[in-house]
Amino acid sequence: MSPTDQVTVTTPSDREIRVTRTFDAPRERVFEAWTTPSILKQWLFGPDGHSLEVCEIDLRIGGTLHYLWRLPDGNGMSLSGTFREVKPPERLVHTEQFDPDWTGGETLVTTDFIGQAGRTRVDVLIHYPSREARDGALQSPMAEGMEMGYARLEKILLAKVAR
Repeated sequence: MSPTDQVTVTTPSDREIRVTRTFDAPRERVFEAWTTPSILKQWLFGPDGHSLEVCEIDLRIGGTLHYLWRLPDGNGMSLSGTFREVKPPERLVHTEQFDPDWTGGETLVTTDFIGQAGRTRVDVLIHYPSREARDGALQSPMAEGMEMGYARLEKILLAKVAR
């Protein structure tokens, strides 16, 4: 992975944000790291200093997910959702609702894992309930926090390759 492989953020519509990042690992391995609680706890999105204390995933259509981050100041932030589509190792579709709600309601998240010659491009499309919610997310440090998490994931994936 080169240092230029970082998060790319685009706005395909007035209610969507697309976040794309490429990893130097096969998509099966990236999908596994995206859906296995013990691995997620090591990297899941967020600025350095945040810890993922709760990570529960019922990986099936209708199954739920629940994350609880502990922030450096001791406060917590949680996210809950329901899986609408699960196609290992290609795609995940789920809802997300943060507590406290900073996104203006429930979002719909589609994550595609695209294999490319031993590498994987991850394409995350987040659909917000309104333009204002999308704009609020764009103004937050969301992309920076995601890139910090992705950088941690990159190290985990590279360590697995080195074994």
